[in-house]
Amino acid sequence: MKKLIPQKIKNAYHLLQAILANVWHRFPSRKIKVIGVTGTNGKTTTCQMIAKILEEAGYKTAMISTINFKLDSEEWVNNTKFTTLSSFATQKFIKRAVEKKCDYLVLETSSHSLDQNRVWGVKYDAAVITNLTREHLDYHETMDKYRKAKMKLFQMTSKNNGTLIVNLNMENPRDFLKYEAKEKYGYAARIPVSRSFSLVKNEARMVAAGEIEMGINHSKFKIQNSKFLLNLPGEFNIENALAAISAGLSQNIGMQTIASALSKIKGVPGRLEYVPNGRNLKIIVDYAVTPDSLEKLYELISSLKLARKQPGRLTPRVIVVFGACGERDRGKRPIMGEIVSRYADYIVLTNEDPYREDPEKIINEVAAGVKNKQLDVNFWKILDRRGAIKKALRIAKTGDFVVVTGKGAEVTMAIGGKRIPWNDKKVILEELG
Repeated sequence: MKKLIPQKIKNAYHLLQAILANVWHRFPSRKIKVIGVTGTNGKTTTCQMIAKILEEAGYKTAMISTINFKLDSEEWVNNTKFTTLSSFATQKFIKRAVEKKCDYLVLETSSHSLDQNRVWGVKYDAAVITNLTREHLDYHETMDKYRKAKMKLFQMTSKNNGTLIVNLNMENPRDFLKYEAKEKYGYAARIPVSRSFSLVKNEARMVAAGEIEMGINHSKFKIQNSKFLLNLPGEFNIENALAAISAGLSQNIGMQTIASALSKIKGVPGRLEYVPNGRNLKIIVDYAVTPDSLEKLYELISSLKLARKQPGRLTPRVIVVFGACGERDRGKRPIMGEIVSRYADYIVLTNEDPYREDPEKIINEVAAGVKNKQLDVNFWKILDRRGAIKKALRIAKTGDFVVVTGKGAEVTMAIGGKRIPWNDKKVILEELG
C-alpha cells in the first residue's frame, strides 16, 4: 500500500491532520517562543546546547529531540524512533509546555516533517540549520528536493519575521539566508574563502571561532574576546556550539552566560559517548548514520589515535562495529563501507534496524564498498549485533579504539514490525562484565 499512494496525497492528509491538531489545541505555539533546528547531522547535539543556554539564562525550557523530551525539570527518553512527532503529538506537547509556563521550545525538525506538513502551524521564532549532506534520498530522491524540504523551515520562520541562523561552511548557505528576517546569523568554524561568503557576510551577523584548540575529550575556541570550553572533541562539535551560540545571541543572552552553559555540558547520550571500562580501551558509541558523519567521526578518531600513541608502544588500532538502516537510502551503503574501511583496522558488519528488509542483503550492500579488508581475517559479517560487539571486544587490546555506530542512545531496534529493547552502551557494559 505504501507505494500505491502518491506522497502528494499522503502530504495532503498530513496537512489536514496538522490543521485539525492546531485547531484542537488552539494554536499553542503562538504562546511560546519556538527555536527550530534542522540539518543532516548535529541537530540533536545543537538542540541540547541551545536548551542548556536558555536554562542558564533563567528561562523555563521545553525540548523535543531525537533522543529525549524535556518539560522544564522533567526529562524522558524519546523511544518513538521519530525525530519529529506526528502533528497531534507535537501540538499536544507544545500545549503542555505552555501549561507548564515554559518560555521556549527547542524543536528538532526533520526534513520528513517539513515535507509532510506535520509542523504546519508551528510559529517558529528562529530557524537553525547545522549542515546539509547526503541522507534520506530513499524518500526525497534528489539532493535538490532534500534541500528544498529543509528550506521550508526558513520560509515558515521568515513569515513570522523570525531569526535565521546558517552554517556558512555548508554548501550554498545563501539558499537559507535569502529570506526576509528580523535578524540573520552566519556561523563558521573555518572562515570560507569564496565569493558567496563575501556576499553573505554583508547580509548576516558573523559568529566565527578563532584560536581553536582540540583535545582528546575537549575543544577550546574564542569568539572575539570570549573564551569557550566544550567537554566535547571535534570541529563538528564546535560548529554545533556556534549554531547554539548564535541562537543564544539572537535571544539577547550574553556571551559569558552562553560560555558558562556550554562548559557545563559533559556529553550527549549516544553522541561520541565514551563507555568506561577497566581494560584501558577507548570505547565510543556514536549515532553516525550518514557518509558525512562517518567521515567526520573517523577523522577525529584518527587524530585521537595519534595523540594516544606513546613512544615504544604499538599504535592503537581502530575496531569498528556498524551497519546500515533498512528501508532507507540504499545508495549510501557502499559509500559508508568505503569510508569506514579507510580508517578502520578491523571491521565487524552487523544488523541495525532492518525493519522489513532482509538484514543479510543490507550488510552485503555495505560490504560492497569495503576495501583492503579480508573476510574472516580483519573483516567479519555477524548479523547478531550483540555477537558483533562481543567479537570486537575480544579482538581489542589495551589502548585500542572500539567504535560502535548507527544506534547512538536509541533504546529499541526495529526488526520487522516489532521494536525490541536495545541499547548499544548497555550491551557493551554487559559484555564487558
